[in-house]
Amino acid sequence: MSPPLQRGLERAAEAPLTHGNRARLLVDGPEAYPAMLGAIASAEERVHFENYIFRDDAVGRRFAEALAERARAGVEVRVLYDWLGSIRTSRGFWSELRRAGCEVRAFGPPSVLRPFSFLRRDHRKLLVVDGRIAIVGGLCIGEEWDEDDAGESVCWRDTAVALDGPVSRALDRAFIRMWRRSGGPAPAAPPSAPVRDDGPVAVRVVDGPPARARAYRIYQLMAAVAERTLYVTGAYPLAPASLRSALGAAARAGVDVRLLAPGRSDLPLLNQAARAHYAELLRAGVRIHEWNGPMLHAKTVVADGEIALIGSSNLNPFSLMGNYELDVEIQDAALASALEHQFLRDLESAREITLHDWLDRPRRQRIRERLGAAALWAPYRYYGG
Repeated sequence: MSPPLQRGLERAAEAPLTHGNRARLLVDGPEAYPAMLGAIASAEERVHFENYIFRDDAVGRRFAEALAERARAGVEVRVLYDWLGSIRTSRGFWSELRRAGCEVRAFGPPSVLRPFSFLRRDHRKLLVVDGRIAIVGGLCIGEEWDEDDAGESVCWRDTAVALDGPVSRALDRAFIRMWRRSGGPAPAAPPSAPVRDDGPVAVRVVDGPPARARAYRIYQLMAAVAERTLYVTGAYPLAPASLRSALGAAARAGVDVRLLAPGRSDLPLLNQAARAHYAELLRAGVRIHEWNGPMLHAKTVVADGEIALIGSSNLNPFSLMGNYELDVEIQDAALASALEHQFLRDLESAREITLHDWLDRPRRQRIRERLGAAALWAPYRYYGG
């Protein structure tokens, strides 16, 4: 990769590139959850676990038991969850973890002194074990992301990446920063376990506090430099105007720009508002595909099969500029190619929307889109739409 592009990526992310790592793509909960539970079981010194949603259901209890077992074995276990995202999880669930020896903190509970703090959520999904293994992605902890009892693939579609190497220490530091923001004291010392540094993968941590727009800048830069392909998977693709322009400019320049969006969503209003901008993208040459499964929740982009971004940042201004997010930029042909191939496989379970069909859609659908866009217009404009 050219030095100017490397400088641009470093300045956009405000973080250096870390070499010597190994990376493995994790597709959906049935693949990601065993990897996460296996990493927790291997912990010898400490486990740092952060997630927006941590449910008190069969999946959540499986993770709670794994974390509690390590805490009882003398491992330092810290759990950071978002107060709003996990608002339905009972107090008893957290109390059991604390009784087992885990340190548990909620990010962003209601505050009289800071009444608007609830607008800034910890939307990140991160697991770091002993500062040597890390898993980052879009998966929360709940039954939606897992198979049913019959083992059928009815789970939400999502993506994560397992990282082994020096970047895990950088991700551990990212966790500690959020832990301190939540009011928790920093751990006394870093893990002493050795870290392998002989892997072929270069990774950059895109640690996104509100208003820094680091992932947003990375998205725009990837759209600006892509030469052949730009494949974007967005769970809630209410993209700001400048990002829509960047995608459209790449498509007009001859880049194969494709957006995979959910056909059905757990946030219908946001989904309808996002569709209000389909015509603009389609006219620019962006190809749009809507997922036919239960829910598409992944947040990824891959350019030219060479560079990838995987994490928690959604393609909307609330996420890109309003929440605490965490992504990793990965420079590795094997990983980027695997993500590109997964994207193309996902298109087999999606429906492409053409400009002709979109302009011919029913009047009632247009009304729903306009109402959705109107309902979100004020905050959308505030965040740069």
